Amino acid sequence: MPSVDLVDETFVAAPPAAVAAVFADPVACRRFWPDLVLDVYADRGAEGVRWAVRGALVGTMEVWLEPVLDGTVLHYFLRADGVGPDGRPAPLPLRAAAREARRRRLAAKAVAFEVKAALEAGREVGCPPEWPEAAAGERGATGG
Repeated sequence: MPSVDLVDETFVAAPPAAVAAVFADPVACRRFWPDLVLDVYADRGAEGVRWAVRGALVGTMEVWLEPVLDGTVLHYFLRADGVGPDGRPAPLPLRAAAREARRRRLAAKAVAFEVKAALEAGREVGCPPEWPEAAAGERGATGG
């Protein structure tokens, strides 16, 4: 089991393609996770992206985008260990793992809320989002 094993989810009132575009931008990803080097190993388009992680941690990270009602549930996963002297994954001591997990959990929620705020800007509370025509087809049977 990895030292840091996080799962988080946040609802964003925006189409999956709009959310995916944020995470497809390498500049945004470097800003979101400045101490991690992310190598895409599965670009799933409007369904999200999976990365191999190295840098401060070694492991995998994923953003899975699930269309739900009039928006997207942004699922975030991070499974990683510390880095040993040889650069390979090394379990963190228990207290260090707990601190790192808490720090990463708070950072993940900050990223999700930043994305949410940017994509929902201008939307009236309680009103459905304005879907561009290009995104309307994405909603399918689950959309509004």
